[in-house]
Amino acid sequence: MLFVVCAAQFMVVLDVSVVNVALPSMRTSLGFTDTGLGWVVNAYALVFAGLLLVGGRLADLYGRKRVFLAGLLLFTLASLVGGLASTPGWLIGARAAQGVGAAVLAPATLTILTTSFAEGPRRTKALAVWTAIGLAGGTAGNLLGGVLTEFWSWRATLLINVPIGALALVAAVCVIAPDSPIRFRVRLGVPGAVLVTCGLAAIAYGFGEAAAQGWSAPMTLSALAAGAALLTLFVIVEARWARLPLIPLSLLRIRSVAVGNLAMLLAGACLNPMWFFLTLSMQNVLGYTAMQTGLAFLPHTLVAIAVGTQVTPWLMGRVEARVLITGGALLAAAGFVWQAQLDGDSTYVTGILGPAIVFSVGAGLLNTPLTAAANAGVPVADAGAASGLMNMTKQIGAALGLAALLTTAMGADHGYGQAFCLIAVAMVAVAAIVAALPAQRD
Repeated sequence: MLFVVCAAQFMVVLDVSVVNVALPSMRTSLGFTDTGLGWVVNAYALVFAGLLLVGGRLADLYGRKRVFLAGLLLFTLASLVGGLASTPGWLIGARAAQGVGAAVLAPATLTILTTSFAEGPRRTKALAVWTAIGLAGGTAGNLLGGVLTEFWSWRATLLINVPIGALALVAAVCVIAPDSPIRFRVRLGVPGAVLVTCGLAAIAYGFGEAAAQGWSAPMTLSALAAGAALLTLFVIVEARWARLPLIPLSLLRIRSVAVGNLAMLLAGACLNPMWFFLTLSMQNVLGYTAMQTGLAFLPHTLVAIAVGTQVTPWLMGRVEARVLITGGALLAAAGFVWQAQLDGDSTYVTGILGPAIVFSVGAGLLNTPLTAAANAGVPVADAGAASGLMNMTKQIGAALGLAALLTTAMGADHGYGQAFCLIAVAMVAVAAIVAALPAQRD
C-alpha cells in the first residue's frame, strides 16, 4: 500500500517540473506562442492548487480508496491525451485535466497513510517515505524531462505516466483496504467548493502575473483582489451555511495544525522555488546543458532521500519535532547562504555539490516532522480536509515564493545569489515559527 500511494505521489510531483526542459520542443512541434507556452505549466499548477481543498474533502465524503482510484485514473488518462496532442489547445486542456486528477489524488495519498498508520513510529516511517518520494519527484522531473526529450520526444514526458499509472491502478485495487465513506449522506457544498477553487486559482494566477509583469501591473492587482474577495466570501459561506465545511474551523484550533501549516506555507515558498533558481544558475552561470543540469541534481535527491527515510525517523523517536524542524531549517539556511556564493569561476564541488549536501540534509530533517505536525491530532473524519489543507498551503506558498523572489531578486545584479539569500532568511523564519509547536515526539 505504501509503495502504491508513493508511486502516485511521485507522478503528481514529477509533473510539476518534468515538462520544463521539454517546453522548447513543444513550441516547435505544436506552434505555441511564447504566451501560450507558459500555460503548459500554469494550466496544471493553477488547477492543481485551486482544487486541492475540494480534493481533500472528497476523500472524507466518498471514501479514500474510491477517490484515490478516481484521481489516479483521471490523471493517467489525461497524461495519455496530452502525450497525443496535436494542437496547443489540446495540450493545455490535457494539462488542466491532469491538474484536476492531481488535486484529487495528492490529498488522498496522504489521507490513506494518516488513517492507515496510527500516530507514532510506524506513521513516522510511512510519512518519511512519502515526503522523500515527493522530494525525489521534484528533482527527477528535471533529469527525466531532459533525458526523455533528448532521446525520444517531448511527448514522452507525459506518456511516461501511463504505464506507471496503469500498474498503480491494478495494484491499488488489490492492496488498498476498502473503507466506508464517513459522511456519505452529507453532500459537499457546491458554492463553497466553487468559491475556494476560483479564489485560490485567482490568487495563484496573480502570483504568476506578478512574476511576469510586476506587483503593480493591472492584471496582477485585479487577480489578487478578485482572489481575496472570493476567499473572503468562501469563509462567510463556510462559517454560516456549509453542513460539511472544506476547512472545519475546529482544525485550525489544533495548535499543531495551525502552526504546522503556517510553517509549511513558508517552507514551500523556499524549497520549491529553489529548483527554479538552481536550474538557471547551472545553465546561465556555469553553462551546463539540460542533460548536465539534470545529472547535477542527483546528489540533492540522494541525500534528501537517505536523510529523510533513514536518519529522520530514527531522530523523531528521540528528539522533539520542533527541535528537529528548527535544526533542519537552520542547516538549510546555511546551505542556501553557501549556494548564494556561486559564480562563473565556481567548480561543481564548491558551487553545487557542497551547498547541495548541506541544504538537502536540512530539508530531509524538517520535511517529515513538519508534515507529521500539520496532521497531528486530527480526527479521522477530517483527515482528508487536513491533508488537502496542507497540500494547498505548500502549493500556494510555492507560487507566492517564486513570484516574490522573481520580482525582488531577478532585477538586481547577482540576482540568483540574492534569491538564495532571501530563501535563507525565510528558512530562519521557519525555525522561529515552529517554536510555537507543542512538544511532541514519537
